[in-house]
Amino acid sequence: MTMPFQWPVDYSPAIVAPQPVPEHARWFVFCGSRILVSTSSPVTLPLLDRPDAVGLTCVRSQYLGEMAAEPCFSAEVEPGTPAPPGWDWQNLRMLYGVLDDPLFALAGRALQLIDWDRTHQYCGACATPTRARTEERSRECPACGLIAYPRVAPAVMCLVRRGNELLLARSPRFARAMYSALAGFVEPGETLEQCVHREVYEEVGVRVQGLRYFASQPWPFPHSLMIAFHAEFDSGEIRIDGVEIQDAQWFDVAHLPRVPPEISIARRLIDSAAREMRTLR
Repeated sequence: MTMPFQWPVDYSPAIVAPQPVPEHARWFVFCGSRILVSTSSPVTLPLLDRPDAVGLTCVRSQYLGEMAAEPCFSAEVEPGTPAPPGWDWQNLRMLYGVLDDPLFALAGRALQLIDWDRTHQYCGACATPTRARTEERSRECPACGLIAYPRVAPAVMCLVRRGNELLLARSPRFARAMYSALAGFVEPGETLEQCVHREVYEEVGVRVQGLRYFASQPWPFPHSLMIAFHAEFDSGEIRIDGVEIQDAQWFDVAHLPRVPPEISIARRLIDSAAREMRTLR
């Protein structure tokens, strides 16, 4: 199963850019969380020697490696920088299904690395400016030796079944009337399975059993790895705090509410369960 934001099959990661710098490379240029794309159709990303060729001054950049034998870089400009003629800043999420799939997938990695680079310019232990290492993707403090790697925060997702029903919940952050599977971040010292049991109970007061791994998805907003499970209802009545979870209900598989879009693993998880359950009815 191919997930949005997973590495393209023809992508080869690398840290040090080839020398001399290629005359034409694919640039993933960000202004905040928005990426530079063409205003013409089909929508694509810049193929340049450097972003200053279109009048952009980058404050940081990272070599990503090659995709389809094409050198790729991520870069960031100052907030508020206007897009050059023929280009526009677009929200990456909105480009799913618009941008070519391999470019969209690698854009997620590019965004995560730029965000990590920006937030690790100084040592978290002694505040000394850090420097990039070339032997691996990391930044090192020259004073105390602390090494900072790109952040990946593991989070579990669980879709609970009870007969022909699915337990779906709504967060105040969701789009209007949208429900999804339960999810939460893994705590230190906790296994993924323990996290599923804890998160489900904390969020809705329900105990689960029969966990089955479904799939995982990199999620670059800003740096999560979603690990999804199916589970069967064991015991308990729905109980929510009204803050983190606004509402939670059992929904008949034939009458599901609005669910997340296909860009997310939540939608794939829900669709998978719905297909299985409808087959068994």
